[in-house]
Amino acid sequence: MSQSGAAGAFAPALQATMLYSRKLANADGPTASALGRALGEPASNFFKTIQPNRLEQPHRIFMTPRLSRRTERLTSSLIRDILQITQRPGVISFAGGLPAEEMMPELDFGACAADSRQYGPSEGEPVLRDLIARGLSGLGLRCQTEQVLVTTGSQQGIDLVGKLFIDEGTPVLLESPTYLAALQCFRVYGAEFHGLPLQVGGIDPDALKAAIVRHRPAFVYLIPSFQNPSGCCYADAARRAVAAVLDETGTPLVEDDPYRDLVYTSCDRTPVCAYLERAPWVYLGSFSKITAPGLRVGYLASSPGLFPWLVRLKQSSDLHTGRTGQAWLARFLSSGDFGKHLAHMNGVYAGRRDTMQAALERHFSGLAEWSAPAGGLFFWLRLVGNIDTLAALKVALGRDVAFMPGEPFFPVADQRYPALRLNFSHATPEKIERGIGLLSEVLSECAAPAAG
Repeated sequence: MSQSGAAGAFAPALQATMLYSRKLANADGPTASALGRALGEPASNFFKTIQPNRLEQPHRIFMTPRLSRRTERLTSSLIRDILQITQRPGVISFAGGLPAEEMMPELDFGACAADSRQYGPSEGEPVLRDLIARGLSGLGLRCQTEQVLVTTGSQQGIDLVGKLFIDEGTPVLLESPTYLAALQCFRVYGAEFHGLPLQVGGIDPDALKAAIVRHRPAFVYLIPSFQNPSGCCYADAARRAVAAVLDETGTPLVEDDPYRDLVYTSCDRTPVCAYLERAPWVYLGSFSKITAPGLRVGYLASSPGLFPWLVRLKQSSDLHTGRTGQAWLARFLSSGDFGKHLAHMNGVYAGRRDTMQAALERHFSGLAEWSAPAGGLFFWLRLVGNIDTLAALKVALGRDVAFMPGEPFFPVADQRYPALRLNFSHATPEKIERGIGLLSEVLSECAAPAAG
């Protein structure tokens, strides 16, 4: 085929790409063009397509692809957009929830069995499922191996939950603020969000019950241990009270627990699912934060009535999670090296948390309110002044320091307040010291003057 003929043959696909990019660039939503607004550029600048100099149109009717209504709810991830910018040398990034590369174990796949190269069971490798089930039983969950599904990252578990429960206009209760990628996922399926404001020890059980009675949600999505973005860890009394409300009303719980093993100060971490007697539940876990996120291996467990549906949804999605990564994880988790690795990681991260806490105390007094997290990866700073965090992000990036504005983490707009999320696991102590100093200068400059 000639070069011009090839261009003509692919013209519809190229045109569709251009239309889709323009659609995303013009999308409305809290993250659709947030980075563009922050940097003072039109959103369209963030969506590039390769446009040939000349396309030879074929002699037939030109059809524009008809996309689903779900695409109208697709938004760009502000975190991912920021991470692209922070790849440039010299940038100190507190934006992403990244584990430190030097904390990741070496990946040696040489000892993995030859059959890991072949297709496998949708539920996951039996050895790994059994290890997960035993671990969850040790946490108090009523969980057998047959209730464990290995997923392609914990994010796939969130997506499967969305497919299982959500239709257009389905009410969902979530903490406010909550995990941004869960909001993005549930929004695509048409969820109607109702936020439950977080307090120091978790959500208010009475407010939860009132919201359930009022909205009749399909499920409640919670992150009780070292919550993202707030770092909040529910007290045991709050966990039990939440479970009692869910049992009383029969409301399903989706409990997301990716940070459970990253603990630096002793606190209650028993899963809320372990206290449930009657309510349906899905428990989500991850190996990304404690081993290597590039493996993309997570898992879920669920009450027996939900499990078959989740397996079928995964089968229709990707057949099964990569077997080589599962085999490596099963060996690593069974070895004596895993316990040593986790203890070392927690020691390093605890030191970085303490470094950030000390730097915040020196530089952020009067700028923000916060509490040092007992575990996880994040500080959550509630700003004292009326600061436009997206405008502050533009200034900060110009000085080679990045953070995550709080705006996109809120499920409903009227619950928002000026806030920042800062990751402490990825940067070295030296970069934490320097970056917090730079960030305090930026926020001081961006603080709105007091009225009058």
